[in-house]
Amino acid sequence: MPTLRAWIVLLFLGATLIVLGVSKAQPFLTVNDPVSSDILVVEGWLPDYALQGMLAETTRDHYRKILVTGGSMGAGKILCGYATWAELGAATLIRLGVDTNTVEALPAARVSRDRTYASAVALHTWLRRHQIDAASLNVITMAEHSRRTRLLFSKALGREYHVGIISIENRDYDPNRWWKSSEGVRGVIGEMLAYGYARCLFWPPARAE
Repeated sequence: MPTLRAWIVLLFLGATLIVLGVSKAQPFLTVNDPVSSDILVVEGWLPDYALQGMLAETTRDHYRKILVTGGSMGAGKILCGYATWAELGAATLIRLGVDTNTVEALPAARVSRDRTYASAVALHTWLRRHQIDAASLNVITMAEHSRRTRLLFSKALGREYHVGIISIENRDYDPNRWWKSSEGVRGVIGEMLAYGYARCLFWPPARAE
């Protein structure tokens, strides 16, 4: 059996690992790594402030196409008149002043799980159908969602496209003290679990070519 001193050391090491894990979780999940491309993909469920914040991005880099992804909305369809996050996000960008010829809504299939992957599959289908000449694209999403988004979009698009990622800070909690708010706990811990599943347990189904 370990001595009292050994137990103290083990408890100290365990507490240190927990503190480090907590403090590094949100920065680990957040990836900001854009690539050179004129195609921008926007996850349509982003809050209004995120869609407004990306306008400078679209103006600076002169994207020729802004593709908005997203599946079925759980609530609000009757009131707003849009059935999917892709359609709502595209309409919001147009209302904010983005050229209607630039924005395209790409609704994903209705699924009960792996919704981000389903959105990426809808994107891949659209790119193939329209024979878009591009070897890379950027996806814009929320900070804690960005690492998983890049992983799943890369899985869906395969080696045909180099996927860059642009993350937007979540205003609902302090990223440096995410554990002090219920929104931060749900967002970060939920994404850590979801990323672990996507990385280790999720195997994409074969795509129909």
